[in-house]
Amino acid sequence: MSRADTDAQQTNAVTRRVPPLPVHPSAPIPVQGDPVGAAVRTRLGDTGIDVFPLMLGGAEFGWNVDLEASHEILDRYCELGGNALHTADGFTGGRSEHIIGEWLRTRGTRDDTVLAVRVGGHPDNPGTDPVNLVRAVEASLTRLNTDRIDVLYVDATAGVAVMEDTLATAEWLVESGKARSIGAYGFTAEQLVEARILSSAGYPRLTVIDVPFNVLRRRDFDDDLRLVVGAQGIAVTPSHALEHGYLSGRHRTRGDVGRSVRGSQIAGNMNRRGARTLRALDAVGIELAVPTAAVAVGWLLAQRAITAPIVNAYAPDHVEELVQGVGVRLSRMQLAEIARAAA
Repeated sequence: MSRADTDAQQTNAVTRRVPPLPVHPSAPIPVQGDPVGAAVRTRLGDTGIDVFPLMLGGAEFGWNVDLEASHEILDRYCELGGNALHTADGFTGGRSEHIIGEWLRTRGTRDDTVLAVRVGGHPDNPGTDPVNLVRAVEASLTRLNTDRIDVLYVDATAGVAVMEDTLATAEWLVESGKARSIGAYGFTAEQLVEARILSSAGYPRLTVIDVPFNVLRRRDFDDDLRLVVGAQGIAVTPSHALEHGYLSGRHRTRGDVGRSVRGSQIAGNMNRRGARTLRALDAVGIELAVPTAAVAVGWLLAQRAITAPIVNAYAPDHVEELVQGVGVRLSRMQLAEIARAAA
């Protein structure tokens, strides 16, 4: 036996005789297993898909948030138990989809993630006609590094020329495995009724709707649309949940916002009604010991028709504030106080 082998054996023997250091009583307890939020799921209408009751939007990815910061936000959302991401082909010309696609590829989380995508807003494939709809979906799939979209929102803000053609194309997308379920964006109550009539003839149902809605913005989700959505059992995933960030409470004066497009959108709410609403949200937040943004999310989830609001974040700590809203339970008195302030 060589001297080197002898030295190695002696070293191993000494190592085996050294007892491990005791763990100090004040050492942190390691957390193992799934996050607590992983057990919090709600059924997304008739899609058969279960989601965390708060969808993380990608509207800021590639615009106000770069790739690295976007991935940090996505990581934090996933760590807290979130599993539903929302983006659109029109967000920053597709860069938002590319950023999310890179995150899904590098993290290997595609099968654990519910991917909701709105198509029809990209300048290369605008509208909902069959040709552009198929091309838009194919382009989104490429940018997202995936072979399927779990919830495909059809963007009808520019109008739907022929509903039957749009739904027939959606049927092909579902049958080919490129989309699991079909949602709507920008649809009127009348268009939803027309789509439901066609679904009785075998066309796919619209099972989810994205409509701008929050405590300050209720006009888009009017009585007719709310009535039809409720009657058809359509899940509502409202966008603009924080009214461009104003309801987070981070921007109180016009000096807090710049002269950008987003700054102008936030400043548009800086009036007496907006200030009253923020004060009401602040008061409830203090009472419940949660951030103002969490109260705004809690208000949305307290509305009977709402399934999972879509929220955007600029930093991981914003995600932590927003996720707290899932656990907020507002009393009737608190809801009434917020309603009076926002009237």
